[in-house]
Amino acid sequence: MSEITIKKVIPQAALPGGEVVIEYSGAELRGTSHPEVRFGDFSGQVTLASSRHIIVRVPEPSAEHGTSEVRITSNGDTSRPFHYEVGRRVAANLHPVANPAIDTEGNVYVTYSGRRGQKTPVSVYKITQKGAVTPFATEIMNATGLAFNMTGDLFVSSRFEGSVYRIDPAGRTELFTEGMGIATGIAFDRSGNLYVGDRSGSIFKISPEKEIFVFATLEPSVAAYHLAFGLDDHLYVTGPTTSSFDSIYRISPTGEVTKFFTGLGRPQGIAVDIEGALYVVASHRGRPGIFRFRPAARSETASMAAAQPELAIAGLGLVGLAFDYQENLMVVDSGALYRVRIGAIGKPLP
Repeated sequence: MSEITIKKVIPQAALPGGEVVIEYSGAELRGTSHPEVRFGDFSGQVTLASSRHIIVRVPEPSAEHGTSEVRITSNGDTSRPFHYEVGRRVAANLHPVANPAIDTEGNVYVTYSGRRGQKTPVSVYKITQKGAVTPFATEIMNATGLAFNMTGDLFVSSRFEGSVYRIDPAGRTELFTEGMGIATGIAFDRSGNLYVGDRSGSIFKISPEKEIFVFATLEPSVAAYHLAFGLDDHLYVTGPTTSSFDSIYRISPTGEVTKFFTGLGRPQGIAVDIEGALYVVASHRGRPGIFRFRPAARSETASMAAAQPELAIAGLGLVGLAFDYQENLMVVDSGALYRVRIGAIGKPLP
């Protein structure tokens, strides 16, 4: 028998629970038994196996250690280890419903949002690069969207109150604006205008002087709008609806709405890298995870018209994401924060 060799694992990274495809050679499958696939010390659940491909679910315990050596064992033979990027759990016992936010020192901010109308002891947690978790803000009911402005203040929306709060680096909180409906995702443009997604169907634009405009109108979301600005200064918006064939919206600086891509299941968190690629939490053709849309050309005015989704990170139940300053994505599901190396640098914010 020839030696078992792992040639490739697709996609380039995964989070626990995500399904990956292993391309390999050298194993002879006999009977109905599947080969065993281990990620470090933990065995993954094989859902499909052929003589060239294995589909396997990344085991949950692997999140405690992150990056793994993958091995295949079949009929007593074991492959050489294949280095593979598995996201590492950084913090648990959280409740994010949108993207995390990252300050200039690399600290990550994540909400504990709670059920609608539930008052939680802590609204926003601060998580250092070493994984220390401390309360950062309290008294914000159903904290939802997070975004930093150019001076380092953290803005937090409340989907319960329809308000947005400003928190300075020392943790002092003040009401910034209110009357935003069911306020969810938020983002700043280059001029310091704040955009707030009211999941009922409106995107509000708020000037630094707190003048409020209805910037755009979209189909209502059943959960939340998620907002991010591209290198082209267009606002990209996702928000799951009752459809299983949802869109990413692209909104021009003048408020003109077009559909950037249609065909995603439950699109949520969205982020942009320094080359203009969009990263979106969603499912596509039955595969859940984080999908990347690369621009057709590499420039600040790059056309995204021909962009198609490619699975960058496999994962289940994901909600949001943000780039740190070390080519990692900080990814949240409904209860935890993970760090996964993606080899890309995030677009400077705002």
